[in-house]
Amino acid sequence: MRALVEEDRYRPGFLNLVVDGTPQSQVNPDDPRELGFEYVQRIGHVIDLVAEPGAPITAVHLGAGALTLPRYVAATRPGSRQQVLELEPALVDLVRRRIPLPQDSGIRVRYGDARAGLGKLPAALHGSVDMVVVDIFSGAQIPAHVTSVEFYREVAGLLAPGGVVAVNLADGPGLAFARGQAATLAAAVREVAALAETQILKGRRFGNIVLIGSTSALPLEWLPRLLAAGPHPAKAVAGAELRNFLGGAAVVTDESAKPSPPPARTFLAVDRTRP
Repeated sequence: MRALVEEDRYRPGFLNLVVDGTPQSQVNPDDPRELGFEYVQRIGHVIDLVAEPGAPITAVHLGAGALTLPRYVAATRPGSRQQVLELEPALVDLVRRRIPLPQDSGIRVRYGDARAGLGKLPAALHGSVDMVVVDIFSGAQIPAHVTSVEFYREVAGLLAPGGVVAVNLADGPGLAFARGQAATLAAAVREVAALAETQILKGRRFGNIVLIGSTSALPLEWLPRLLAAGPHPAKAVAGAELRNFLGGAAVVTDESAKPSPPPARTFLAVDRTRP
C-alpha cells in the first residue's frame, strides 16, 4: 500500500492521511480537539460522554490511522492511558514524522495484528478499559477476522463496568454487512446502538456507520445528546428500533466471516474532507 500525508484542500490547517487513494484520517495538528470526518466526530462525542468532562480514561484503539482519536483523548482528557494496536509500523513512522505526537500524550503504540495483539495487552487492562475504538481497515475494506463474534467477545473482555466500545463500519445500499455486524456485536455485549447520517442508516447510499455497545446497560439517554451534537443530519437506532434494523441478520462467526464490501469508485472519488 502507498500512504501519504497531505494538506487538506478545503480546511486550512488540517492534514489528511491517504492510503492507496482512500482518505483514512484527518488531523488538525494545532488543535487535535477539532475533528474532521463525520464518523470520527460521532465517536468523539461518545468519548466526551464516557466519563466526567476532562477526567482521564483508559482507552484502547484498534487501528492507528493518523492517531486522530488518541490525540483527541489526550487533548480533552489529559492524563489518560492509551494503547494503540497497529499492523503497519511504517504507517505510524510516517504519521509521527509528519504529525508528531506531544511528548506527554500518554499514547503507547504496539505493532501487530489487532486481533492477535489483544491477547498481548497487559493483563491489568482486561476489565478496566473505559473506551475501545475499533477502526480497522485494510485499504478500503474491513478484514474478515475482525468482524466475528469471537473477535467482539475478546474486545468486550477489555471493558470496565460501564465501558463502551465504538466500531466504525462502512457499508452501502441494503446494509447487509452493517446489520450483520450489529447483530454480532449485540451477541457479545449487553446493548448496542447505531449512529450515522440519516440516508446511510436508511440504506440509500454507501458511508460510515458507528456502532456503540457496552457489557453494562448502554446509557440510552446519551442518544439525544449525540444526535444534537451532530454532524447533521443524524440518526440513531437502539432498543426495539435496532431489533427491527437487524431484520433477522445472522451472527457472524470466524467460519462465516467475510470482509466488508468494497465502496463504489464514485464514493472514493468524493472528497470526504469537505466540511
